[in-house]
Amino acid sequence: MKFSERARTVEMSGIRKFFQNAGPDAVNLGIGQPDFPTPEHIKRAGIEAIEKNLTGYTNNYGVPELREAIAGKFKRENGLSYAADNIIVTAGAGEALHIAVESLVGKGDTVLYQDPGFVSYKECTVIAGGTPKGIPLDDKFHIDVERCKEALDNAAVLILNSPGNPTGAVESEESIKAIVQYAEDKGAVVISDEVYEHFVYEKKHYSAGCYGDNVVTVNAASKTFSMTGWRLGYVAGPKDFIEQAVKIHQYCQTCASSVSQYAAIAAYNGSIACVDEMRREYAVRRDLLYNGLKELGFDFPKPEGAFYMLVPMDRKQFEKILAAGVVAIPGDAFGENAKDYARFSYAASRENIAEALRRIATAV
Repeated sequence: MKFSERARTVEMSGIRKFFQNAGPDAVNLGIGQPDFPTPEHIKRAGIEAIEKNLTGYTNNYGVPELREAIAGKFKRENGLSYAADNIIVTAGAGEALHIAVESLVGKGDTVLYQDPGFVSYKECTVIAGGTPKGIPLDDKFHIDVERCKEALDNAAVLILNSPGNPTGAVESEESIKAIVQYAEDKGAVVISDEVYEHFVYEKKHYSAGCYGDNVVTVNAASKTFSMTGWRLGYVAGPKDFIEQAVKIHQYCQTCASSVSQYAAIAAYNGSIACVDEMRREYAVRRDLLYNGLKELGFDFPKPEGAFYMLVPMDRKQFEKILAAGVVAIPGDAFGENAKDYARFSYAASRENIAEALRRIATAV
C-alpha cells in the first residue's frame, strides 16, 4: 500500500508504547491514569442511562443538559462565561484538541507548545499540516514569557498547558495573562489545555480564557473524575470557532458516547468532594515519590500540579530502572528539551510508589 506523507510522518506515542509493553510484574509509574474508581454517583448515572435505553446518537454538539452543566462549571469554577452553545462535547480531551487544531491551523502555520510538553501537541500539528515549534522552558519548567512573546510574533496558535504534563508546573496568573494578551495583539489563538486544573497543590489554577477572546479551552472528565475509559471531554470557545470545529467533530466522531454524557451530567452537577479527596491523596503520593527520589540523589523542581514529575537521568540510569521492573517514560517522548529526563507518574498507590523506590534504589 502507499501511505500518506502525513501518516508516515506522525510518531506513535512513546507513552502508549511503554504502557502496553510493561511486564506483568512491573511497577507502572508510566501511564497518567488515576487509580481511583469512577465515583459511585457517576457510575450510577451511566447505568441508569443504559437502563433507560439512552444509547443512541445524540446531538453533534452533545446532550443539551450536559452542555448546560459544563457551562455552569465554567462559570462557577473558572470565572468563564461560556454559554452551552459555545461548547462541543467530545470523545475525551484528545479529540477536543484534535478538532481545535484542525479548525485553526492551515498548511505551514506555526503552532507553539511547551517543550517539554505533552506528546499530542506536536503530532496533532503535523496531522493538520502545520509547523510545530517547541518553546524551551526555564529551569523550573515554567514558560519564559519574553521568549514566548518573540515566538508568537510569527505563530498562528499557542497550545498552553497548565498544570503541565510532563512537568507538573503551574503557570502564574501574570504569565498567563501576559501571554494571552500578547497573542491576541498578534492575531494568534491560544488553545488552553486545562485537564489537570483540579490537581494543583500549593498554587492556584488560572484559566486563560479569563484574559482574552482569542482562547479555546480544552478539558475533560477523564482526570478530574477518574473517567479515562469513558472518553468524555469538551472544547469551548467563541461561536465562530464552534461552528467550524463541529464540522470536524461530526465527520470524525459524530458524537461522544451517549452513556458517558449522561454519566458526566451527574459529575458536573454533583459534589466535587470526591475530587478534593483525590487531590489530597495525590499530594501525599507526590511528596512520597519526590522525597524518595531526592534522597537517591536526583535533583529537580517539585511538581506544583498534575500527577507527574520530570526527573533528570541519563539513558543508562533509565535502562537500569526499566530492567529493575519500574516503568517510566523516556523524556524524549516529550520534546527536544527532555532527552536527558524521564517522566514518572504518581497516579499510583502509595504501596506501588514505595516498591518502585526500593527497586530504583537497587538499580542506581
